[in-house]
Amino acid sequence: MDIHELHTEQVNPASATIEEMSIAELTAYINQEDQKVAHAVAQVLPQVNRLIEQTVDCVRKQGRILYIGAGTSGRLGILDASECPPTYGVSPELVQGIIAGGPKAILSAQEGAEDAQLAAMEDLQDHQVCDKDMVIGLAASGRTPYVLSALSYAKKVGAKTASISCVEGAELSAVADIAIEVLVGPEVVAGSSRMKAGTAQKLILNMISTATMIQLGKVYKGYMVDVQPTNAKLVKRAKQIIQKTTACSEAEAEHVFSQSKQQVKKAILMQLGGVSLDESEALLEKHQDNIVHAIGEFMKNEE
Repeated sequence: MDIHELHTEQVNPASATIEEMSIAELTAYINQEDQKVAHAVAQVLPQVNRLIEQTVDCVRKQGRILYIGAGTSGRLGILDASECPPTYGVSPELVQGIIAGGPKAILSAQEGAEDAQLAAMEDLQDHQVCDKDMVIGLAASGRTPYVLSALSYAKKVGAKTASISCVEGAELSAVADIAIEVLVGPEVVAGSSRMKAGTAQKLILNMISTATMIQLGKVYKGYMVDVQPTNAKLVKRAKQIIQKTTACSEAEAEHVFSQSKQQVKKAILMQLGGVSLDESEALLEKHQDNIVHAIGEFMKNEE
């Protein structure tokens, strides 16, 4: 498919006189177009669900989640990956973002990096991708050579693969085990896929990481119980989570937070189950760190 035929390159008819719009008209127009993104994502939820199911399975088998892309798509993958450790207490190794052109490309465009097919294989080799991993290729155009090469290599080593693109009949779709094609329509500025296409990718990445972490037991009663209390704000949030999820007093939350060595999930188990820190650790180890299953065990014992 020639570039001018891609959905992401089409001219939006409503933009024909965009340069004549006032600021108020521009923001209203952009907002109107943005509202179409959530609807487009809704159309691909079955594929997103399949991807999340396989991702959870990979992680439970000690695999990792690797996002790989170029330009905006690559930066979005890095953004999602970087938020997982502080939010869910996971190792930085569990969810990783890889961008064409390396770290320099995060802050500034590296011309030609998206065409570097050999570099994609080398990047995955550097990350020691294996058959336990889930490799998710991100490319709004669905045809970025760097990403195509990455998914092809990932499949050769037995990794699970998926793609997220914003065109119909994407080249990536033919390579990936699970293909997501979210059709957001022409951008406000033709070809500016950092806009609606980027928003669609961000929404889906949010779903993948969030739903995966919930399935792994890192959320309880809507709270991120593996949050890392690394600053004053997060220390306060951690204590509030303990208080809200156990219905204890502020003083009790303060005490058990200290007794748990500032580990929220263990503090909750200690408060709810009347168990020691060692016992809470044993429960979580038994249930693969899943707080819901751990709570279920001592609740069952009380019946």
